[in-house]
Amino acid sequence: MRKFIWPAAAAALICAFAFVALQASAQSAPPIKRIPLQKFEVPGAGYETVIGIAEIAPNVNIGRHTHPGVEAGYVIEGELVLMVAGQPDKPLKAGDSYQMPPGAAHDAKSGSQGAKVLATYVVEKGKPLATPAP
Repeated sequence: MRKFIWPAAAAALICAFAFVALQASAQSAPPIKRIPLQKFEVPGAGYETVIGIAEIAPNVNIGRHTHPGVEAGYVIEGELVLMVAGQPDKPLKAGDSYQMPPGAAHDAKSGSQGAKVLATYVVEKGKPLATPAP
C-alpha cells in the first residue's frame, strides 16, 4: 500500500504547483500588449508620428486618457466600444476605423474576444504619448 501513496502524493504536489504557476502566469499577463512599429518626426512641425498595434485582452477597459495630438485607428480583429467624452459610445468591429481629436478624453472596452488595433498618433514631440484623464 505504501508503494502507491508516495507516487500519488508526488503527482498531487506536481499538479498543485502547475496550477499555481498557471494562475500566476494568467494574473501577470498584461491586459494590453503594445507593439511599436514606427516612430518618426514630422519635418518642420514639432510633431512626431507613432504607429503601433495594441492587442487588448477580452473584456478590458484600457483606461480613460488623452493624447497631445490626433489619433487614428483601424480595428484589425475583434470588437471594442470607444467612449469619447461628450459623444455617444461608438461600437467598433474588425474593419472599422476611428479618429480622435487632440486632447479628447477617451476610453475603450474590448469585447468578449478581445481586439487588435492598428493605431497612428501625430503628437507633440517630447510629450508623453498618453496621459491619464479623470
